[in-house]
Amino acid sequence: MGQSAEFGKFLKVMRARLSPEDAGAQESSGSRRVPGLRREEVARLSGVSTDYYTRLEQGRNIHPSKAVLDSVARALRLDTGEQAHMMDLLEHCASSAGNPGPVQKVRPAVRQLLDAVGDVPAMVLGRRADVLAGNRLAHLLFTDFAALPAPERNLTRWIILDPAAGALFRDWKTVAAEAVGALRMDVGRHPNDPQTNQLVGELAVHSEHFRQWWAGHRVATRSAGTVRLHHPVVGDLELNFETLGLPDDPDQLLRVYSAKAGSPSSDALTLLSFGDVGTASQVPEPARRDDS
Repeated sequence: MGQSAEFGKFLKVMRARLSPEDAGAQESSGSRRVPGLRREEVARLSGVSTDYYTRLEQGRNIHPSKAVLDSVARALRLDTGEQAHMMDLLEHCASSAGNPGPVQKVRPAVRQLLDAVGDVPAMVLGRRADVLAGNRLAHLLFTDFAALPAPERNLTRWIILDPAAGALFRDWKTVAAEAVGALRMDVGRHPNDPQTNQLVGELAVHSEHFRQWWAGHRVATRSAGTVRLHHPVVGDLELNFETLGLPDDPDQLLRVYSAKAGSPSSDALTLLSFGDVGTASQVPEPARRDDS
């Protein structure tokens, strides 16, 4: 099966989400047994034969041209991130061995940078959103990832499975769904990774939300934006975040959170930095979010 099967599954899910009206396809005769476009409709919109598109969706060992892939992406109304993910699924074939990648390490200069921006929360994220390092304020805002067992030092895992994260993020479903979408992108770039497979399996067992999002093949590439938090000690915050690639460290990202100067959120960060007020995960456990 391998990654070609994942490529086919992705096309099928993207096809199912579109109606003929959304895609600009002429209505086909006959009743529809499944939602979304039919294969022949995508093929017609893409300018390829139905047989060829069917083989694409079945994950056959064929080699479509870039022009064909661009046409399929337009027919399926893929956005930039979805189209990049489609290309990853096609180009990065799964290795049969499934060997783990090298252990990611944070350079001393990057750790020094984290400490230097100590007045704002900052962390380094690695493959699958593993938290490789973070400054003191990031640990106070979220949780002390360094104190967790190594397999649990993962931002996506914490957001989805820790009840404290469910209480911290005021738009938890949006944040969690985007984290799952980013994990999808990582799987496309690094297929058949044992640690990723273990993480996906754990999340699927424990979270119905994760199972639904994962089955939807959603991808997310947002590198900047705003998060709304309710910290158990300093109250409500609205923070901007920027996620920057580290050119000399493949698959490592620097994420920095900041507040508008003079805002209540800026005052809350200052209060949080004053002393040991406790992380979001160190206060009494809130009621578990309904995960059904």
